[in-house]
Amino acid sequence: MLSSVSILIVDDEESVRDSLYNWFIDDGYQVDCAENAKQALTILESKNYDIILADIKMPGMDGLEMHQRIKSLNNDSIVIIMTAFASVSTAVQALKDGAYDYITKPFDPDDLSHLIRNAASQISLKAENEALRDKVVTLENVENIIGSSKAMLKVLKEVEKVAQSNSPVIITGESGTGKELVAKAIHSNSHRKFFPLVSVHCGALTESLLESELFGHEKGAFTGAMFNRKGRFEMADGGTIFLDEIATISLKMQIELLRVLQTKTFIRVGGNKEITSDFRVICATNKDLMQMVEMGAFREDLYYRLNVVNITVPPLRERNDDIPLLVEHFIDKYCTSMSRDTIPINPRAMKQLKESYFPGNVRELENIIERAIVIGNDKEICVKDLPYQKETISSSIESLEDLEKTHLLQILNKYNWNISRSAKALKIDRVTLYNKIKKYKLKTSN
Repeated sequence: MLSSVSILIVDDEESVRDSLYNWFIDDGYQVDCAENAKQALTILESKNYDIILADIKMPGMDGLEMHQRIKSLNNDSIVIIMTAFASVSTAVQALKDGAYDYITKPFDPDDLSHLIRNAASQISLKAENEALRDKVVTLENVENIIGSSKAMLKVLKEVEKVAQSNSPVIITGESGTGKELVAKAIHSNSHRKFFPLVSVHCGALTESLLESELFGHEKGAFTGAMFNRKGRFEMADGGTIFLDEIATISLKMQIELLRVLQTKTFIRVGGNKEITSDFRVICATNKDLMQMVEMGAFREDLYYRLNVVNITVPPLRERNDDIPLLVEHFIDKYCTSMSRDTIPINPRAMKQLKESYFPGNVRELENIIERAIVIGNDKEICVKDLPYQKETISSSIESLEDLEKTHLLQILNKYNWNISRSAKALKIDRVTLYNKIKKYKLKTSN
């Protein structure tokens, strides 16, 4: 890090310039010198420096005036003022004008090295933050939602439109369609994009754990609460909270959630202090919430509070024209991660994928491509590399539910009804798999 930090020393005393030059060169910095303010400003016209050390008292233009000139150039350099004891008050004025710090003569080498290291650390942190912001915008941008079908173009248009508001959004769609990716795209294109996007998988937590997860808890609130802990709503201050599988939360939690959405305030479990957080809420579900409202399983007032904007992500079978684009994307992704050259897919294999029904949607397709790259040859993806001969949409099976039921049984039997492994293979969570087993009344053949 040090070798990339550049320093300009501005002092009319040659002995000071030489001493500082040798100190900083020995510490690994890039160093240049100027004997007065005019020379320094000339140098700054053609080269930028991370840190500028400027003496206050110099013939002609003094260090304070030079600092003002540097500021007028919109220079981002960190300026440190060097001064004698008699002019500390002047140095303090320089701090008020935006200087980073000052140091008095004669210098203590350790104090000066410490000051420069702190300034260098600030420069490094700023660069890392800027790089991270650029990365967030690039990685989470709406262009990463793969698809050019009419159905997906509609989703992209909706994402770009709702991103500019603070309104709650419900993203609906089957498991594996990419609802979380849509949530990320909304967040990263909003004015909240430089604040956190905090995700909570509601279906994976019990009621008590979900309460602690969302609102946080105080030390001693329950057995095992050894420390104070911030909740997800608190972490999302300024940003967005994404509540996945919102349909799974209990009626009690629905009441608490409604209050938080209305007031933007909450209390940690075991606490008594009201905490305020400015967040936007985005939810996702694979359930029909309106139907749940009619059945009394979901509060109507919460439904209308959340359902200001609704975006439906279509299942893969309704946009099979996007399959070639998705396949290409996943091939590039996994070949790159495995440090391998990108390989093509055999036309017959692509045809079979385009005609297939994917209960696990895009997530399942991704799993298939990853597996094919791992177990296949290095030349191309062939039909034999696909994990099983899938039933196609045009098959004689009477309904899509029959297809899903058949596929689930294949995977469950393959993994000897190990729910965790089967869910992982299907790229769905265990709760969703349990629900599907219950829905289709599936039973082991053993």
